Amino acid sequence: MNLYALLQKRAAAGKPVRVGLIGAGKFGTMFLAQARRLNGLHLLGVADLSPERAKASLGRAGWDAARIVAPDFATALKTGATHITEDAMALIAADGLDVVVDATGSPAAGIRHVLQACKHGKHIVMVNVEADALAGPLLARKAAEAGIVYSLAYGDQPALIAEMVDWARAAGFDVIAAGKGTKYLPVYHGATPQTVWQHYGFSEEQVAQGDFNAQMFNSFLDGTKSGIEMAAVANACGLTPAANGLEFPACGVDDLPMVMRPKKDGGHLEHKGQVEVISSLERDGRPVFRDLRWGIYVAFEAPNEYVRRCFAEYGLKTDASGWYSAMYKPYHLIGLELSVSVLSAALRGEPTGCPGDFRGDVVATAKRDLAAGERLDGEGGYTVWGKLMPAAASLKLGGLPIGLAHGVTLKNAVKAGQPVSWADVAFDAGNETVQFRREMERSFAGDLAKAAE
Repeated sequence: MNLYALLQKRAAAGKPVRVGLIGAGKFGTMFLAQARRLNGLHLLGVADLSPERAKASLGRAGWDAARIVAPDFATALKTGATHITEDAMALIAADGLDVVVDATGSPAAGIRHVLQACKHGKHIVMVNVEADALAGPLLARKAAEAGIVYSLAYGDQPALIAEMVDWARAAGFDVIAAGKGTKYLPVYHGATPQTVWQHYGFSEEQVAQGDFNAQMFNSFLDGTKSGIEMAAVANACGLTPAANGLEFPACGVDDLPMVMRPKKDGGHLEHKGQVEVISSLERDGRPVFRDLRWGIYVAFEAPNEYVRRCFAEYGLKTDASGWYSAMYKPYHLIGLELSVSVLSAALRGEPTGCPGDFRGDVVATAKRDLAAGERLDGEGGYTVWGKLMPAAASLKLGGLPIGLAHGVTLKNAVKAGQPVSWADVAFDAGNETVQFRREMERSFAGDLAKAAE
């Protein structure tokens, strides 16, 4: 609760927190809009494959053009200006930089950026949840060995869920479930970039006039992004997915204590300590009353009769037994909140969520019958969607991570609804991203085997 005060002390001492942003898309631009208002925070540099896009993003976010003309990082460091570059690795290595923000969305790039941050001793905030879902536990381990903070991004739902889980546990509650809301129907798993807009209700005219990425939007719709985000939560919070992954039960905020409790007690959960996403739509398409489409929740249990009575005395919504309750946050503000992670890393040396275990994984799953010789097109595409699985189950079947299911060719046919395995595809074993993921699988296989005993 004192981040702002700590930042003002740094500002008064003339030692601003210096941050570098990689990726000037929507999330990055939202961060820029707020970062310019924080006295004591210096945007040292922005790296983007298109420097012109980076300049345009700064302009949209309200930055004075005079502050984005530094010809190099040395000048930016001396003058308080910002240097724009295509070279993300040079930004991470820049003198004076405190915190790197990866907002690229590329798993391969994210892994490279974290390893570069480890090499140069720079804290890193991972908006890039795709990289975190693919290899976060090992990335966090490498960061800890290098003495830097590896952090999930505040404003994105996984970090906000991690905060709420931490609140519940710090208050002495057992966490029964945690997750978020979304718009979901079973048919969405087969959605493609060609059909995505009809599910969102966007007309052809709206799509033509807007800056819409069909594959990105489809990743949110077909369940992949929910799986990726819940893998991040499972790994950061020590929670475990159900054996069959996410089931997206329809649930409004008032029903959280009833739905987010174990099946033996009348609820939906396979076990206590589970991640789950709730749907804002009933299975027949009707809207859920008081849905949580944009928000997050944590469900918890009274540990004894006295606390159970306190729940009732202070008006908590509970299930009929009075033992189960929940807290929720109805919205998340994406990049507008990201500075919380940046300041927490720089001023406290603490992450806003960080993977500690390998508990959840996201496996490429066929959207339709796929034939040998077909080329997979990855997250949000026409061929596969990402299904959340317990990590132990993923390793046992040799599941192909969704983050590596782009541009690889099938050696074997895969039926609709079935997971794709490493053995089903022709992959480049020498690829650096593949090698890093395989290293993570080996590193955590022993821990998972012991946990299964």
